[in-house]
Amino acid sequence: MIQLTDTAVSKVKEILGQQDPQPAGLRISVVGGGCSGFNYSMAFESEPGMLDKTYDFSGLKVFIDQASLLYLDGAEVDYVETLEGSGFKFSNPNVKTTCGCGSSFSA
Repeated sequence: MIQLTDTAVSKVKEILGQQDPQPAGLRISVVGGGCSGFNYSMAFESEPGMLDKTYDFSGLKVFIDQASLLYLDGAEVDYVETLEGSGFKFSNPNVKTTCGCGSSFSA
């Protein structure tokens, strides 16, 4: 199962509230690409897919497809703000290597 920190949930809800029309939830997925083979993807969705697993984090619906679940099991998503910038950070125990840019991984 994937986990979202309270900070990540709050930030997603803040952004979600600015959308018109308001989506039903957030899709988190793993897609092919990048220099190491896979990238994380986050996008708003109007409804879950037929085979999606739906999680509820304090009222935030998160949709994950079956294939992505294999790579996201045990992962944690946080939202961080540093001097270098801010954004969502994935801590994933399934990752074997990452690339130099830090946005691509292999599992």
